[in-house]
Amino acid sequence: MSYTLSDVEFDVQQLRNLPSIANASYVIDNVDNESVLQFVIEERKTKLPLLNIGGIKDNVWIGIGMIESNFRQRGNSLLAYYQFTDGRHSAEVFYKNPRTLKGIWGYTASLRKWSSIEPLFFPEGTVQYLYDNNSLGLSLIRNFGLRSYVELGATLFRESYSQAESQEILNPPGPKSLTINKYLSKFRANHNQLFYSYFYLKGYSLNLIYQNVYNFQDGTFFNIIELASKVFFRPRPKLNIATRLHLGVSTNNDSPFAPFVVDSRINIRGIGNRIDRGTAQAILNVEARRTIYHVDQWSSQVVLFSDLGSWRRPGGELKHLIDDNNFRHFVGGGIRIAYQKVFGATLRLDYSIDLYNLKERGFVFGLGQYF
Repeated sequence: MSYTLSDVEFDVQQLRNLPSIANASYVIDNVDNESVLQFVIEERKTKLPLLNIGGIKDNVWIGIGMIESNFRQRGNSLLAYYQFTDGRHSAEVFYKNPRTLKGIWGYTASLRKWSSIEPLFFPEGTVQYLYDNNSLGLSLIRNFGLRSYVELGATLFRESYSQAESQEILNPPGPKSLTINKYLSKFRANHNQLFYSYFYLKGYSLNLIYQNVYNFQDGTFFNIIELASKVFFRPRPKLNIATRLHLGVSTNNDSPFAPFVVDSRINIRGIGNRIDRGTAQAILNVEARRTIYHVDQWSSQVVLFSDLGSWRRPGGELKHLIDDNNFRHFVGGGIRIAYQKVFGATLRLDYSIDLYNLKERGFVFGLGQYF
């Protein structure tokens, strides 16, 4: 069949984007007056142990597990994960088949137990709660070509809150304990124009999520909408600029149980565990990743980063997002050590400092890039 070099280069890039392929190239030979096209593929392992460690003063977490990104050699994902945070135990099992029935459809299934110590914020002060969330989730995926999909999901879960024995204030407000059964329906639209070359990235991705939560206890609904975008530049062969913007807004109930949190493990490195909550959020992460060593299958990078965020407090106004009192800005540096033979095998260590309060600082250690 006929082909053009642009067609071949497109196919090569599609191969490079697969988790099981470290690199791909092509060779064209002339045999008996015909062109023979061969793709040269450098495979890599896709089963990766997970390790995440982080901490600041009075808060340390550790997570261990395993992820297989090419389960059954069909591009499926299987995750098993355990996390220990402040004496509480969490675990998750997740399975995703992104393409079945001629590649048009896919599905996911998850079983999750999350337990943590959650600070909830009242006018009288902060109250520490023991929080448990047990959930079962299923979703259906509809693919549109190689770069876009929509996902419809449903999750049944039970939330439990109980006040911890140790509190910062006497006679803490809020319920002593609370258990709520809820149902979550989710819509996700994703468009991915990311291009991989070993551990380097170019392009962008867009992820729009709408969630509707029904409370069986009082018959009320709660809505959340989020937009997350990532953009990657490669201005020089050894330099990668990475950006992530996350915007979110929810039903603006004046309640301590607001959905958006500011947390070292999620969006602002070094800030701590669940330091505040809000009903709207804007987070911007920027990284400059400079490769200092790349020989055979090993590489290392130094990273400079900026994590900037703001949020609307429950019952507040959207203009609070641009209020100086709600801004937190942490900057710092880190290192990355990557083993190219295994997908996602990047060791990460970051340390950051709060520009507004130099006494606040912390580190985050884990596998995989922060975003």
